[in-house]
Amino acid sequence: MGAGGNLLVAQSGGATAVINASLAGVVRAALEHRQFGAIIGARHGIDGVLTERFVDLGRQPAEILDQLLTTPSAALGTTRRRLTDETAARAVRILAQYDIRAVAYIGGNDSADTALRLAAAARDAGYDLRVVSVPKTIDNDLPGTDHCPGYGSIARFLALAARDAVRDTEATAALYPVKFIEVMGRNAGWVAAATALGQDGDGDGPHLIFFPERPPRDLHGLLEEVQRAYDRHGQVVAVVPETLKDAQGRPLSGEDLSWTDPFGHRYYPSPGPALTRAVEEHLGLRARFDKPGTIARMFAACVSSVDRREAYEVGAAAVRLLVEGASEVMVTLERVSDDPYAATTGVIAATEVANRERRMPDAFIGPDGRSVTDAFRTYALPLIDGPLPPYARLLDLPYLRA
Repeated sequence: MGAGGNLLVAQSGGATAVINASLAGVVRAALEHRQFGAIIGARHGIDGVLTERFVDLGRQPAEILDQLLTTPSAALGTTRRRLTDETAARAVRILAQYDIRAVAYIGGNDSADTALRLAAAARDAGYDLRVVSVPKTIDNDLPGTDHCPGYGSIARFLALAARDAVRDTEATAALYPVKFIEVMGRNAGWVAAATALGQDGDGDGPHLIFFPERPPRDLHGLLEEVQRAYDRHGQVVAVVPETLKDAQGRPLSGEDLSWTDPFGHRYYPSPGPALTRAVEEHLGLRARFDKPGTIARMFAACVSSVDRREAYEVGAAAVRLLVEGASEVMVTLERVSDDPYAATTGVIAATEVANRERRMPDAFIGPDGRSVTDAFRTYALPLIDGPLPPYARLLDLPYLRA
């Protein structure tokens, strides 16, 4: 049955290189289904609803929708506002004024919370509203889905960037033998693990990957691991998450809290500079750090074609669910095959996703706690259009004068 009324689309949380592909998928599918009076975009997520900042997506030129597929960041803008009972009720009243009966909310764990709060407020008000979450997060930590749109592209970027950083450290080991690469990923190790996907063989860096799931004992324990890796390889490239803590839950960058977002996520200073100083002070080794930061999740030149295609597909699937009358669910990606890689869309209750995190399983983390397994490579390489072509290494052939 048709959903009727108008459709609202919004983007929320951290933007990615392919979030606009999901937006294009929603708009195009809605135009094809012809079940909605208008297709409305909210500027900056739920903030755009509360301030009535809307844009007509249904009348966008076809070439703009085409360009959205290859445009990074969030074309509508995002937000991290958390709805209260009061603001959720106000949002529903505004939706009713515009005869909006269906919402496709593109985002991650926190955005699923927003979608649920919106649906609950509509139910309390007796207003017929369907809300479907469209998955998006570079953290790859949404429960119930094989992987998340946005992850494949940041994983490809970091696989390429880490591989090049390793070669740089090899060439300059006499000058800067230790390099930290600080990555995003919040409380799960998926993003950090991606830096291993460019390794060409045993002994190739990164030599240490510090997963949130396998924290170091403390700062001294981390330094001991760096020293051992240096003794073995003559240089060290170590990957650290921006949220790295020790086994007691203490931030490795120090206890000074920078800020807490509306969803209760606590942010601390960057561990990269702190660990670099600690290596120089305690180990006497010169060290540097790289921090790709938000450029890693937004770098259009490294977009995975699989990631872009699937981001579009989950947007289109959300519209199909809304047209069928579904609500308070999230679209998922379900893997059908590893080789050849294939996946299809599915669905999960949004209550199973909101404010929850899926961490790296034990089967993906090496027994040393600082590497990935072949099972992870099988899982992740298709998502980055991999495997990557190998780099050359000169053979150690002595020159013999004639």
